[in-house]
Amino acid sequence: MRETEILIVLVLVVGVLATTSFPANVTYDHRALVIDGQRKLLISGSIHYPRSTPDMWPDLIQKSKDGGLDVIETYVFWNLHEPARNQYDFEGRNDLVKFVKLVAEAGLYVHLRIGPYVCAEWNYGGFPLWLHFVSGIKFRTDNEPFKAEMKRFTAKIVDMMKQENLYASQGGPIILSQIENEYGNIDSAYGPAGKTYIKWAATMATSLDTGVPWVMCQQADAPDPLINTCNGFYCDQFTPNSDKKPKMWTENWTGWFLAFGGAVPYRPVEDIAFAVARFFQRGGTFQNYYMYHGGTNFDRTSGGPFISTSYDYDAPIDEYGLLRQPKWGHLKDVHKAIKLCEEAMLATDPTITSLGSNLEAGVYKTGSGLCSAFLANFGTQSDATVNFSGNSYRLPAWSVSILPDCKNVVLNTAKINSMTTIPRFSTLSLKDGISSEAFPDDWSWVNEPVGISSNSAFNKLGLLEQINTTADISDYLWYSLSTDITGDEPFLQGGSQTVLHVESLGHAIYGFINGKLAGSGKGSYNNPKVTIEVPVTLIPGKNRIDLLSLTVGLQNYGAFYDLSGAGITGPVQLKGSKNNSTIDLSSKQWTYQ
Repeated sequence: MRETEILIVLVLVVGVLATTSFPANVTYDHRALVIDGQRKLLISGSIHYPRSTPDMWPDLIQKSKDGGLDVIETYVFWNLHEPARNQYDFEGRNDLVKFVKLVAEAGLYVHLRIGPYVCAEWNYGGFPLWLHFVSGIKFRTDNEPFKAEMKRFTAKIVDMMKQENLYASQGGPIILSQIENEYGNIDSAYGPAGKTYIKWAATMATSLDTGVPWVMCQQADAPDPLINTCNGFYCDQFTPNSDKKPKMWTENWTGWFLAFGGAVPYRPVEDIAFAVARFFQRGGTFQNYYMYHGGTNFDRTSGGPFISTSYDYDAPIDEYGLLRQPKWGHLKDVHKAIKLCEEAMLATDPTITSLGSNLEAGVYKTGSGLCSAFLANFGTQSDATVNFSGNSYRLPAWSVSILPDCKNVVLNTAKINSMTTIPRFSTLSLKDGISSEAFPDDWSWVNEPVGISSNSAFNKLGLLEQINTTADISDYLWYSLSTDITGDEPFLQGGSQTVLHVESLGHAIYGFINGKLAGSGKGSYNNPKVTIEVPVTLIPGKNRIDLLSLTVGLQNYGAFYDLSGAGITGPVQLKGSKNNSTIDLSSKQWTYQ
């Protein structure tokens, strides 16, 4: 009995030690992030917690760790967590604390990108729609109402992390936080107020006293002590804005998002591996895959407009949580090879030497005799043979060879290990033992009336912009008008065919005349605006025009994107196809639902 008690106590103690960490001091120098006095070479990958389900999180995190990742990076999605002002949701897929704790339990670090603007092909860029209606507000500029709301939410998230002891300074996994997001891409549109805003954002973030560094991505003028970082397909040529800051890559795009009507994105793993090796060859020490698992845009979270519900992103772990081979396996091999160079890389700066046209060596060599090298052929057409330290090496086009001891090649980025296999899938049927309950046969449908059918409908002179009218509680808005038509209308004279002309800011329109569909039109990702001109048949007397306008995800990127609008703003006209006569209906009294 006594032996059993001792064993139970030992198991409990070991369990506590395995899930509890001591506070860590996280800083940085010109080479790397520094954790408790030790420089760190870190491989990171993005997994956005609401783009998968909580049941998937442990497996996704473990597969990331098995693939050689040290860090999981995620945005924080304001519109999910505060759908109405001061009403918060951190349950289910929105359980940020649970996600961060699961990452910690796996022994990985976290980079928390609070934003709170995130872009991310996410509806309205992650901003809650109610923010649009705050009096006097202007987004992402030196505007007091906006800054007050941004600070309030950012502080809310920071305080939540602190209460759970999740910052590394408290013994937690969070070693980095991000404020704002790719503002440098569009800040010129905001003029001097944009510069003032960025300085304010940096000061506000650091005042929250997280005990870990803050970054700004794509922000060349990020104020000290914030680290400016690179986003893109290639970041080997990137240089931080201070020789006291490390070279960091917050978004290495493993593929791309899918827009409705667009090609399914694909980025070869050989190209990703080349980009990663080149980054570390030229002094980088923190690299993040965007995305490592893309997942799904559930509910109405897709942005765009016209971003698909799939956010697979051609990532190493696919939308459903399965390994994408050979991408996952080859990158795992790349990570192993780079980690073999870690000691030399963190001890010194690289020496870059030309080996010929489009050929380059990056060497990390210390006074104590440590030496690691990266040999690159960044030409796209021809393989090459180079001489390095008295030896000859064959370099395929667009590839990097990694030599942890400056002699022996352990990996070339263009050569995929034959053991990295592509899985085969088979189709199962009910005969294979799958329960028929998985395939319900009780589908139902709803016959919804055309036009106005609700007591919530209201009348208004003129055409209303859709987002201001619906506040995005629905993708749909009915515009309905009853108009008298007489036989002597000019657009009916001379045998002319009547045409209904409708112009909209987006994103799609269905036009009904007297309850019957007359025509439709839709925009696209590159041009969400839509115009329809459809022939219609009118009857003498009362005619009802019902226009159904719909949005397909709200704009998520660009300067002043929140002002882009949607819906039928006109004109709405009846035209004669032969005599060019027109009646403009735009300013009449419309009914809305």
